[in-house]
Amino acid sequence: MPHPTNLDDTYSYLGPAGTFTEAALAQVADAAGKTWQPVNNVGQALDDVVSGRSTAAMIAIENSIEGGVSASQDALANIPNLRIIGEYLVPVNFVLVGRPGTRLQDVRVINAHPVAYAQCHLWLDDALPDHGHLPATSNVAAAASLLSDTTADAAIAPPGITGHYPLDVLASEIGDNPNAVTRFVLVSRTTRLPEPTGSDKTSVIVELPDDTAGRLLEMLEQFATRGVNMSLLASRPIGDALGRYRFVIDLDGHIHDERVADAMLGLKRFSPRVIFLGSYPRADKMPITVTPRYDNAAFTEARGWLDGLIGGGTA
Repeated sequence: MPHPTNLDDTYSYLGPAGTFTEAALAQVADAAGKTWQPVNNVGQALDDVVSGRSTAAMIAIENSIEGGVSASQDALANIPNLRIIGEYLVPVNFVLVGRPGTRLQDVRVINAHPVAYAQCHLWLDDALPDHGHLPATSNVAAAASLLSDTTADAAIAPPGITGHYPLDVLASEIGDNPNAVTRFVLVSRTTRLPEPTGSDKTSVIVELPDDTAGRLLEMLEQFATRGVNMSLLASRPIGDALGRYRFVIDLDGHIHDERVADAMLGLKRFSPRVIFLGSYPRADKMPITVTPRYDNAAFTEARGWLDGLIGGGTA
């Protein structure tokens, strides 16, 4: 990549080169021809954005097998002034690699990122039932470590890793689910909202006001009564006491959509803390459909009816 002329030319991602995160960043049209800065973890990537060292960071947020990526969800909850400006999907599969000359039957310890390891555990338990696991910071870092550290005999890595490192592929397509997909989000400091496309997603983090019975139902009713569908609902501990949780939520629709905007107002009245993470185009481009009583026209008509009553009109 060329050397940046200013900080707006720099994008941070979980490195080193060859990771699935880099594959997600390659889908960003604005990042073409810019500098891509590899980092060691999600926190460092987001810190680059907050400090101004990067204009945006690509991070994994959800996997179709393992669910939400807790490190990313927690970071977005605790680092202020960040916005999601886009999402990207990357199909995920893995190979098992070793140093040249390594045989599969010789593998005793495997270096792997915990998420990748979890997605391959059925194959590993069958092919290498007595193996041990050494956690790595990324899939590529796991493979690279084989060349400098002999603690592990093999590593789980993305296909094509042998194009970056002189390693042998011991087994291919070792993922337990061939349809696995990881969802990535591009995070920036910008507060400018993309225009609605009709195929959008809105992400928020919400805390309950207390642990009184029915509070979760009250939160969910903010969406149900307005016809807003949730595509993700994940709980994460707040950390200040046992039993205290926040909720990471993805909504179908854009904050400019009347039903979503009205739901956000309801959340704000209900919750002591609502973090708006952004509205952005869906990666799958699937159009959002709603029943007529929840479309923009219905909300506008209802508001006009109420304004008429307040102004002295009749029902």
